Amino acid sequence: MLAVAFVSISGLAVTARAESYFVTVAGLGGEPDLDQRFTDWAKSLDQILRNEAGAKVETLYGADATKANVEAKLRALTSTKPDDQLVLMLIGHGTFDDREYKLALPGPDISATELSQLLDKIPARQLIVDMTTSSGGAIPLLQKSKRVIIAATKAGTEKSSVVIFPRYWIEALRDPAADADKNETITALEAFRYAQTKVAKFFETQNRLATEHAVIEDTGKGEGVKDPSPDNGEGRVANSFVLVHLGNSATLAKDPAKQKLLKHLEDLDAQLDELKYEKASKDPAQYRRELQTLMVDRARTQEELDK
Repeated sequence: MLAVAFVSISGLAVTARAESYFVTVAGLGGEPDLDQRFTDWAKSLDQILRNEAGAKVETLYGADATKANVEAKLRALTSTKPDDQLVLMLIGHGTFDDREYKLALPGPDISATELSQLLDKIPARQLIVDMTTSSGGAIPLLQKSKRVIIAATKAGTEKSSVVIFPRYWIEALRDPAADADKNETITALEAFRYAQTKVAKFFETQNRLATEHAVIEDTGKGEGVKDPSPDNGEGRVANSFVLVHLGNSATLAKDPAKQKLLKHLEDLDAQLDELKYEKASKDPAQYRRELQTLMVDRARTQEELDK
């Protein structure tokens, strides 16, 4: 796990809480009703994320969602730290010509290559959620080791007029049911699986042929997959990427005295998930020792949080 600052609280070594930056861009719809839908989705994300303790939220839509403004928002993040995290969410119409992906914006569009060049200069851990048509075409251009990419379509050739993935991604950040492991945090992997399942169910209940198939890629190589697991190595980074806190965890996240402990607990959960991915390659005895160490540390941290 990435961590730079350590302090001791009640005998526990814990990492200082990292900063979370959210940048949402809603591009052109081409029609008034789609423009409004994309704007509404962006506003919903903005509202959810501004309730997250310490989150730094930037949202661009309508006439403000220009290439120049997107570039300015991303350039302003070059001073972030490696243990900070950036979530870039794209909503709208994407295009793909078998070579380059572009997001339609007022004025000049912005390409995946241009986005990648901007993102490469940002030290923070990164999650890119491309919720546009043809978004799968952006994966080869954006992918990088430990950068999580979620795309609403599996390829650049999925070009329906509008994707519905954003609707369920937003729902995932609000619905406790998305918290699969019931630890009161929703990670990128949990939100992906929730939204992916909801999209599939939508097309099934409407008795319609599915025109979008969401995928995830966080190894920095290969194509996105619909079923991340230890077998294919995908999902490992995404499940350590906490997006929002729920219930008591949300209350603790707003308590300065508890924030460092909460961050340590989240790091331990991420390490436990990582250990699951490494189980097949480890000596069984070593695996059990590492598992026990993490579980004991987690129990002690939770006890401190509960005081």
